[in-house]
Amino acid sequence: MNNFILGLFLCLFTLTNMLDANAKVNSQPLPHTFYLNIPVQGPSSTWQLSAKYQLPRSESSKPRPAVIIVHSTSGIDSTGQFYAKALNKAGIATLEVDLWGARNLMGGSDNRPNSPQETLPDIFSALHYLAQRPEIDANNIGIIGFSWGGVLSMLTATEQYMALTGTPLRFAAHVAHYPVCWLYNNVPGFEFTNLTGAPILIQSGNLDAYDTPETCPMLVSNLATTDAQFVSLNMFKRAYHAWDRLEPKWLVTDPYSHLGQGGEVLLAPNKRIARKSKHNVVEFFSAAFNHNDVDED
Repeated sequence: MNNFILGLFLCLFTLTNMLDANAKVNSQPLPHTFYLNIPVQGPSSTWQLSAKYQLPRSESSKPRPAVIIVHSTSGIDSTGQFYAKALNKAGIATLEVDLWGARNLMGGSDNRPNSPQETLPDIFSALHYLAQRPEIDANNIGIIGFSWGGVLSMLTATEQYMALTGTPLRFAAHVAHYPVCWLYNNVPGFEFTNLTGAPILIQSGNLDAYDTPETCPMLVSNLATTDAQFVSLNMFKRAYHAWDRLEPKWLVTDPYSHLGQGGEVLLAPNKRIARKSKHNVVEFFSAAFNHNDVDED
């Protein structure tokens, strides 16, 4: 028994030393991190939107740009923080919102609101919240969304929906990742016209089962010249839906997939493409904000 206890102790001691040896000291201070509840006024009720606010540390008192991060149908996962970390390193604050918590939803195609439009009040409230913070530049607030969140990023780039805020406040830049391109200008309520004039970056994959490889390029090519000038598109080869969700592959079923015919969708990570898309996102927002504190890995 004594030999067994001694052996167990040595194993634990060795494991602890290995963990200590692999510990990494951050090259710069981590951002200030706050967990918030933001009041939201809906058409017939109010609720509290949960959010994670990360503010890069700085000796400067100059207001900073910020980006609202909006999750996919599955809810908050690894994706949002993957971009938040890179944006924070570039000196850009982030606010990652949880659309499902206040609604007591678990996410997935069977446990989400009936339409993305129902969650627009959350995005408007998050925008107004950031615009009122003294450390944030109200003229330089962007939005990045993934799938469901990507749809919200697209809709908030239009005057049709931003006019609902009743204020002149607009996003300064939009990023939409795999935002189900076949919807726009095809399904009522998803009009993508009369854009606000803010730059828009769409990134999607050729193997995305919601669309076909031609869907997103066709959307952009069919835009009026007055709107197309604001839109950039990156299509990644061999990229499935949610390539930047750096978690195990996941096969889901969604009635919006396969051009609205419904069916199975493979969510599959791709680290190489995720790194490329992250670089694109930081460059895009930094240029849109005219912000130069970029310090990417």
